[in-house]
Order: sequence, then structure tokens, then C-alpha cells
Amino acid sequence: MRILNVSAYKFVSLNDVEDLRRRLKARACDLGLKGTILLAPEGINLFIAGRQAQVERFLFGLAEDPRFAALEAKRSGSEEQPFNRMLVKAKREIISLRRPAIDPSRTPAPRLAPEALKRWLDEGREVLLLDARNRFEVELGSFDGAADLRLKSFSDLPAAMRDIDPRWKAHWQNRPVVTFCTGGIRCEKAAPLLMHAGFRDVYQLDGGILNYFAQCGGAHFHGECFVFDKRVALGPDLAPTGTAQCYACQSVLSPEDQARPEYAFGVSCHHCHDGDHAKHRSAATAAAEPFVEPGATARHFPAS
Repeated sequence: MRILNVSAYKFVSLNDVEDLRRRLKARACDLGLKGTILLAPEGINLFIAGRQAQVERFLFGLAEDPRFAALEAKRSGSEEQPFNRMLVKAKREIISLRRPAIDPSRTPAPRLAPEALKRWLDEGREVLLLDARNRFEVELGSFDGAADLRLKSFSDLPAAMRDIDPRWKAHWQNRPVVTFCTGGIRCEKAAPLLMHAGFRDVYQLDGGILNYFAQCGGAHFHGECFVFDKRVALGPDLAPTGTAQCYACQSVLSPEDQARPEYAFGVSCHHCHDGDHAKHRSAATAAAEPFVEPGATARHFPAS
């Protein structure tokens, strides 16, 4: 495929966020890349896409900074550029949890390799799979039998943990719990949060669902994995599935939804075609807007 897509993150102390933001923006634009790079005092989170040679040059230059030398990048291909522009943002957190005591760079949870998780599931071992993603992502696809906390936003996780049934917590408090998300970054905070809540045998799926797909395919997983770019969703082969997203209300749309008469690309879908926010939209305006970032609150599926 002609476009290389890369996602990567690293929790590392950064005291030069604004200077780094300017330098990375200039470098990425010089190389013709598009995507989003988030920088915060706690680290870096990036999603970039472009020609393979240019993407690799960017990553090579980034690795010359000792703070990013061990950055692990996940790669996938696409025929089209999945991003509209190149954004480099300074943030308070690279993934918002609003719990300063949770510091993955100091107290990380153990990582579980995808192959090890598949082996556990093949063996029928008792293990709780905890989906740390937003509910619209879960409804598109997840691991078989995974627990879903019905999060509207990742920052709702601490409140959801406080509200769980004490009997459920007592059952799993001393049993294996594996958190997972799209690419691993949310679990860097979700797994330590569970440890703070008293769970004693907690792991995070190394590299998230996308790494599991790359190493193990779709075993024990049903549906698709939502990604935060114009590809919208990937299958176990890491190829786009044909699922789309409405620009007006951000609902996730199956190929069947896209065939409905209410769907107009860049304007509306059957969820929002009669709403005020869809009436004043145009394809040109909508196409210029970025997709929501991981952890953001957005309307996708109607509440069930």
C-alpha cells in the first residue's frame, strides 16, 4: 500500500513541550506528513501517515532524541491518506484521565504479550478482559466476553471504577485482570488505576488490539477495531473494513447504513439527518475538520 500509517507513544518527562512542538511540526510538514502529535509534560502520543520513506525519516530523527530512542511504532498500510492535516498540539496529558497520581513512567502495570493472552484464552483460563475504550468503540468490536464499563470518555474511568458492584470487585480482586484498548496508551493508565483500586493481578495488553491483530489475527475477537482517522475501523488483517463515520454527528456507519437514503457523504446520516446541526453542514466544511482524538467524548452509537 502506498501510505504508511504509524502510531506510537511514550511516557517520559518533557520539560520543553513548546519548543518540541514547534520543531516536530516543522519537521513533519517538511516531510509532507499528516496526522496528529500530542505533547505533554508526561510524554508523546503520535499518529502520522505519509510515504514510507518520509515517515521512516521522521521516526529516525525523532529517535535521535534519547528520550524517544525506545519509541515503539505500530505500522499499517492504506491506499489513501487517512488524515486531513498535520496537527501538533501541547496538552496537559497525552491521554486524559485527570488523576495525577497515576504515573505510568514510574509505576507501570506489567505488560502481557498478545501471544500469551491468546494462549490463556485458548486454554480457557479464568481471566477478566476489561475494555478500557469508549462504549461506541466497544459496540463496534471487542474480545469475546470482555467487560464493558460503558464509558462515554476515558476520563470517566475513575468514576466507573468507584461505581462497580462490590461483589464483582471481590470476585476479581485476586484473579488475573487484563486491560486492553486500541493501541495500548489508555491501558498505561487504566491498569495502574485498577492496581490503585485494590486489584492485585493486573496486566495491560502490550500494544493493544492492533498489536494483537498483528500477532494473533482475530482469534477470540468479534467485530472491528475503531481507529481515530478516516479509515474508521480495521479488521484482524489490519485493513480498512468499509465502515464509515458521519461527519455531522460522528456516528459509526456500516456499509448497510451508508446505503440508506438518509445518508449523504459529508452532510448527514440516519442518526442526524433531521437535526439542526446537519442542516448547515457542507461536505467541504466537514471534510476539513479533524476526527475526534482517543479518549474524547463523541456521539457515535445511540445509547442502548
